Amino acid sequence: MSVTVYATHSCQYCKLEKSYLDENSIDYEVIFADDTRDNALKLYEESGQLGVPFTIIESADGKKHKVLGFDKARLAKLLGLE
Repeated sequence: MSVTVYATHSCQYCKLEKSYLDENSIDYEVIFADDTRDNALKLYEESGQLGVPFTIIESADGKKHKVLGFDKARLAKLLGLE
């Protein structure tokens, strides 16, 4: 499983989500949409919008689950933390 979180440096919900993932020992990659234009474009291509946090959880079988916002219940279910 791989987890990618699109975030911005000033987003409080992004910070909460990263803390939640850290507390649950979930490895993830962060892409800061506000670092470069290319990162913002990647976010838009993946999500069709520019809201953050935007999380992509790719399972071992290659299926991608996309979560907009810090939806703790949905993240827990997709990450097997329930």
